[in-house]
Amino acid sequence: MSEHKVSVIRGDGVGVEVIEEGIKVLTAVGEQYDVTWNFIEHPWNSDYYFEHGRMMPTDALDQMAESDVIYLGAVGHPDLQDHVTLNGLLLPIRRTFDQYVCERPSVLYPGITSPLRDPKPYDIDMLVIRENTEGEYAEVGGFQYAGFEEEIGIQSGVFTRRGCERIITYAFEQARRHDRRKHVTSITKSNALGYGMLVWDRAFDRVAEGYPDIETNSLLIDAACMDFVRRPESFDVVVGSNLFGDILTDIGAIITGSMGLAPSGNIDPERRFPSMFEPVHGSAPDIMGKGIANPMAAVLSASMMLRHLGHDDAADVVDKAVIFLIGQGEILTPDLGGTSSTSQVGDAIINALGKG
Repeated sequence: MSEHKVSVIRGDGVGVEVIEEGIKVLTAVGEQYDVTWNFIEHPWNSDYYFEHGRMMPTDALDQMAESDVIYLGAVGHPDLQDHVTLNGLLLPIRRTFDQYVCERPSVLYPGITSPLRDPKPYDIDMLVIRENTEGEYAEVGGFQYAGFEEEIGIQSGVFTRRGCERIITYAFEQARRHDRRKHVTSITKSNALGYGMLVWDRAFDRVAEGYPDIETNSLLIDAACMDFVRRPESFDVVVGSNLFGDILTDIGAIITGSMGLAPSGNIDPERRFPSMFEPVHGSAPDIMGKGIANPMAAVLSASMMLRHLGHDDAADVVDKAVIFLIGQGEILTPDLGGTSSTSQVGDAIINALGKG
């Protein structure tokens, strides 16, 4: 029997609702595969901020450090600036635990109608690897003359040779997996950003030399955005900086049906610290409490968690259950054209375990 300690941060809005379904699925598949879970709930969210003036307590990272993984719903509130929630919770977790890989798959499953013209199931099957701890989100900079007409904001991107090489190497290793097509695309903007992005480009060229079996190309971020729409089938593994990866994965989620289908993992590949798994979608305050949020992204994130913990068979069963349910097309939330509730979809996934 395997037992895993999971720090759970349900967060805000629909995060609370979708994580509940993910926990139900993890519990059910755990019973089938002799995996037990010790879920430790942490009530850190915007309400915590309104009460305490911070997104989480000062010892929050110490509390989570001994966990095997972290399971996060979403953070964000209409009355809070996003930089407060981001810098108060998400970024400290990613940086402190050196979760330098953000892994986000985008797959067009059977039964999903893409907003693009005529793509067939699995025509779109890409894996975006986003650098997660430096780049444009490094929070290096500051203000001068804040509040005055002369207000200045300086925002610096940080690109280190070590940081670029390790994320690019991870992308090449993923491209070698048996289920990938042995191709890596680098996303850059070195024609305009002539310092940090040149560090990125040079790192990509160096790493690529060690993978002669992998085909490569490099695209400017604007061209990549266009090609994600006009020919997404050309992409296999895509590696980009913090900002560029963030932008592209939202496009990837929409062209494959819904943000409600987009999972992600914030990963420390060396396993020195807990990795964190979360759906890509936000807190969606407009549908909070209505019981119609799609839990599939949270469940697929739980599947990524299972795989990270070494339970590949259990992860396969969860993935197949979600794909089976989508293919049937009968029990789906409104974002996928259905009328089912969040909990109904969660229950249906559990019932479909082993049927895919």
